[in-house]
Amino acid sequence: METNANIIEKIHIKIKRPKKFIVFMHNDDFTTMEFVVAILNDIFNKNIEEANKIMMEVHKNGKGIAGIYPYDIAISKASKAMTIAKGEGFPFKLTVEEE
Repeated sequence: METNANIIEKIHIKIKRPKKFIVFMHNDDFTTMEFVVAILNDIFNKNIEEANKIMMEVHKNGKGIAGIYPYDIAISKASKAMTIAKGEGFPFKLTVEEE
């Protein structure tokens, strides 16, 4: 005996947004303002006006936000920036913290 029964199965999928992480730049007495602006422009894709604003925030307040990204992107950008800084002889420091 043949039956044409259709089985409908409901699947509930909960999608959570990935956690975001903040990349902080920290002020020091050796890294030049021009270098910080260049890093913000080249690695963090900030325009010159925005990069200058962030650089001044870092200079005045001791730290500033370079960007907010998923974890792996935040770590990658921070690492790349610090590697370039080290190559230029700057003690430039970035940290990554959960938002």
